[in-house]
Amino acid sequence: MKRIFLLFTFFFFATYVFSQATHYTITGKVIDKNTRLPLQAASVFAQNTTFGMATDAEGNFKLKLPNGGYELIVTFTGYETETLRISNATADDKDLVIEVKPKEKFLQEVSIVASNEVKDGWQKYGQFFTENFIGKSEFSQQTFIKNPEVLKFYFSKKRNRLKVLASEPLMVENFALGYNIKFAIDSFTYEYDNNTAQFIGYPLFEEMQGTAEKGAIWQQNRNKAYKGSLLHFMRSLYNKTLADEGFEVQFLVKNNDEEMTIPLKNPYPALNYTRDDSTNTVEFHPNQPDMIVIYTKAKPEQAYFNFDPKAKKDFQVSTVSVAKGESIVIEANGYFFEQTDITTNGYWGFEKIGDMLPYDY
Repeated sequence: MKRIFLLFTFFFFATYVFSQATHYTITGKVIDKNTRLPLQAASVFAQNTTFGMATDAEGNFKLKLPNGGYELIVTFTGYETETLRISNATADDKDLVIEVKPKEKFLQEVSIVASNEVKDGWQKYGQFFTENFIGKSEFSQQTFIKNPEVLKFYFSKKRNRLKVLASEPLMVENFALGYNIKFAIDSFTYEYDNNTAQFIGYPLFEEMQGTAEKGAIWQQNRNKAYKGSLLHFMRSLYNKTLADEGFEVQFLVKNNDEEMTIPLKNPYPALNYTRDDSTNTVEFHPNQPDMIVIYTKAKPEQAYFNFDPKAKKDFQVSTVSVAKGESIVIEANGYFFEQTDITTNGYWGFEKIGDMLPYDY
């Protein structure tokens, strides 16, 4: 069984679904942590969105964002990537100062030597990486990596693990959904012993330019990608509209080593759903860590049955596991954290970058 960790969560949007009249503004400066000097042309963006910019000569940036939560990402060549969780409350901090530190070249060299770089990595692992990163869905077939040469592949025989790093952002073109995606990739790892993939990366979306006809097709495809997605589920859970939106939730439990399901007629008490109006967030902590999420308003696409031949034919079934003892907080736009505390499988494990939408959809 292949398990997918959502750390960028694959995660995650066109104005048909999520539109807010109100925005908030984030302003600040990016500086070198050691010299305290400003960094010009550092990339600052809200990950999984279309909002980003480069800092000016004084290291300043200003982003106007739709209400909700985001992960603010700062990247600069030769420096460690910095991340900062932001929301409407952050707008009160008018002058954020984000310190970034240079990468340790020595540690990089030691890591490269110890990780066993595969010289012909793309030839050997390129298709495997593409299928696990881009996916094998209908929309994935129209999604392409423009600069595969920036990828470096490392294989550890001892751990039976493949690790993929990128020397610069990966550029992806999704002609099905009409997006150019710039990925700042920290790492992609695949554990062969338990078929587990883990991806850590920070995407920035850009709308493709096209004819009105193409725009209509992109809008139709985006709507299809959104329906039943993890983003759709999180927004429906936030708004307490799961049933209306077509979602059913069940607990997956073990009884004498046999798995059984417990349907939840009213899922909110079992999920310990609470809303905090002061922060405009929703928190949930399920009574059982493993859940089945059924989306009844769409059938799986045909390619999914190659992924899971025993899958149900009339609806999409995904499994969600929440880390033991942890709760998940959801913002108004569907952004949730900690994203490392959720693991998905089933249909959501099948959907990858080729079906990804930005949070400002």
